[in-house]
Amino acid sequence: MTEITQDKDVLYQDTLPGGAHWSMLMRKGTTLRLIDQDGGANVGMLFYNPENTLERYNAPDTLKCQHTFKLTKGHCLYSDMGRIFCSITEDTLGWHDTVGGNLTNAALETKWSIKNYQQFRNDWTISGEQAFLVELAKYGLNKRDMAANLNLFSSIKTDELGNLTYVENHSKAGDYVDLRFEMDTLVLFHTCPHPMNTAATYPKNPVIYQIRNAATITEDDLCLNACAENQRGFANNRLYHLCGHH
Repeated sequence: MTEITQDKDVLYQDTLPGGAHWSMLMRKGTTLRLIDQDGGANVGMLFYNPENTLERYNAPDTLKCQHTFKLTKGHCLYSDMGRIFCSITEDTLGWHDTVGGNLTNAALETKWSIKNYQQFRNDWTISGEQAFLVELAKYGLNKRDMAANLNLFSSIKTDELGNLTYVENHSKAGDYVDLRFEMDTLVLFHTCPHPMNTAATYPKNPVIYQIRNAATITEDDLCLNACAENQRGFANNRLYHLCGHH
């Protein structure tokens, strides 16, 4: 059980075990802090507008408008409508994977084998693909609604030929990242392994998640001023909320 924190800014805290999944509505003006409990964690994430789930996280726009391959403090996560779901306001890692993808059922079978709960109980294994499908179904969504995901706490590197390699032991126990939500957002996340993880056995690394109060955005906010594109993104959010959305 997660130890109850005494931090007054923490509104709720719990732990998501390794190889598990969850979803929730994050409100504008709150922060989701994710903490790697033991080291080696991976958190696959997707984001949707709860008022119109056709609006969802757009990985290409997020990367190209901020001229980046990685995500870290100062970056924003964009929807396919040019709005900002959330901003990364704190980060102890400096690199979160944006292109590694999601562990499919086929890849799980090849790497570690699929173990069902009925037979293996708490030693079962689940793919990131299946984890997202379970959470999507709660909101009337399905496989066609599964966009390209993030992999927080994970990193990949490239060689001179462009080959991608998973970075071992990238995240350490206690590393964390803060996502400040700039609009109400449906958040789906899982702790299934990164698809490029080379571990001999299926990794199950838990993550603590906290819902926290977010400080009011000021004119010198790092994420707002990181680039001109982010200023336009925040302007799009302002118009969205002025038009009657909460």
